[in-house]
Amino acid sequence: MDKQASDDLMQKIRQQFDTAPYPRKPLESSPKNEPNFLFTHNLVTPYYLRNQKVIETEGKVILDAGCGSGYKALALAEANPGAKIVGVDLSEESVKLARQRLEYHGFESTEFYAISIEELPTLNLQFDYINCDEVLYLLPDPTLGLQAMKSVLKANGIIRANLHSLLQRGYYLRAQKAFKLMGLMEENPREEEIEAAVQTMNALKNEVLLKVRTWFDKADEQWILMNYLFQGDKGFTIPEMFSALRMADLELISMVNWRHWELLDLFNPDDLPAFLAMSLPEVPVEEQLHLFELLHPVHRLLDFWCGHPNQAEPSLSVAGWQHSDWEKAVVYLHPQLKTAEIEQGVLECIANHTSFTISSYIPLPTTTPIVLESSIAACLLPLWERALPVKSLVAHWLQIRPVDLVTLEPVSQETAFKEVKKLLMKLETFVYVLLECLA
Repeated sequence: MDKQASDDLMQKIRQQFDTAPYPRKPLESSPKNEPNFLFTHNLVTPYYLRNQKVIETEGKVILDAGCGSGYKALALAEANPGAKIVGVDLSEESVKLARQRLEYHGFESTEFYAISIEELPTLNLQFDYINCDEVLYLLPDPTLGLQAMKSVLKANGIIRANLHSLLQRGYYLRAQKAFKLMGLMEENPREEEIEAAVQTMNALKNEVLLKVRTWFDKADEQWILMNYLFQGDKGFTIPEMFSALRMADLELISMVNWRHWELLDLFNPDDLPAFLAMSLPEVPVEEQLHLFELLHPVHRLLDFWCGHPNQAEPSLSVAGWQHSDWEKAVVYLHPQLKTAEIEQGVLECIANHTSFTISSYIPLPTTTPIVLESSIAACLLPLWERALPVKSLVAHWLQIRPVDLVTLEPVSQETAFKEVKKLLMKLETFVYVLLECLA
């Protein structure tokens, strides 16, 4: 795409979001009671995945690149207490709404600018975390966007960005091409173009494949704009995502919803051919992710965390810890589970001797929930107040579960330690708890 065409496209995108700022969330709406949403906006999550350490968010500087109407900037503020939030967006109208939203919810340490991502260096700021959500795929060249963000990223900083999936979103991209041929996207789509798109989809026979795969008759105006008449929308594959990262000299940390990208989860364990069982664990991450999207393209976004190369702190995965490591370990509850509402849910389960489903707050990719029996939930209850050494949790476990209910014999220190270790390893897999081994 030449420079003039690129500039024209960005102008259309700016006009679209000036006319219809996104997302259209009421000013008073807040994500503070959405732990799963905040989980992906919390710097603690990707920092732990890369370094197996817990980071304090107080004093950190966080950028929302492409902040839109500010709802995700608000999520960043809620999820990262004490951080300074900076937002940028092409759309002046979006920036005004974002600034108003953060002020309404009482966040004062904020700055908002109507600039492009490529202009980030003009701010003369360096960021600990950059959130670039639902933006990168609109740029004429996503690599340039990644390079611009990298230039303002601190050495150990982290970027969250995403691209639309070509394989999952293919039908919508085809719909956009069709409506472009019909002349509905020559200028900024407005009510007339939106109504024409609706009439077209309603007029198609029900068996027409595009209608089967994309249309539902209760689609609202925002949905039409963001799917059928979305200026600049493009799709990408995993190899293209990795190519952009390499060209920007950035390193993948993890997919944001990494729990939903497990390749082996696509196979029946009992039927998995031997050659696959032996070879899949050794396949490079890029190839595993690409194979997943070829077999099961369910993810609309190729959503990832990345950072400067070779910045991960040396650490040993919990699965490889020795007993001496466990004895020195400290346990933290993930901040997005550490809320008064969730703690009250735990207390009610304990009082009523019912199970506590921890995965109902930060869901898992499987249909099998993570359920804690009431006495086990009681053993973890102190984590809602503070981080604790593993040894302290073992002592608490022995107070609550002192007797083996089958043999009626006292539970030994060794047995309690094994049970606590087994529980923590299970919860740490999903970052419900964070484990740090102190020197």
